[in-house]
Amino acid sequence: MYLSIQETAEFLSTEESKIKALIVNNRIRAIYDGEQYLVNKEQFTTHLEQVEKYRKMIQDYLNEPIPEDIDVKDED
Repeated sequence: MYLSIQETAEFLSTEESKIKALIVNNRIRAIYDGEQYLVNKEQFTTHLEQVEKYRKMIQDYLNEPIPEDIDVKDED
């Protein structure tokens, strides 16, 4: 499925100017049909999967309880 620059910006939650800059710098593949650039939505699936994977990994790390230190001494 192909998206316009505006739709791509909404999909990636970023600004249109940034999408245009990425297209010009060949960081995002796009097709120019004579009127507008069209971006294939499927090229972002791997990136979004990796972002979700790292988000889950960080959340799991933050939810892990802090272990008791074995060197703690009761000095009462």
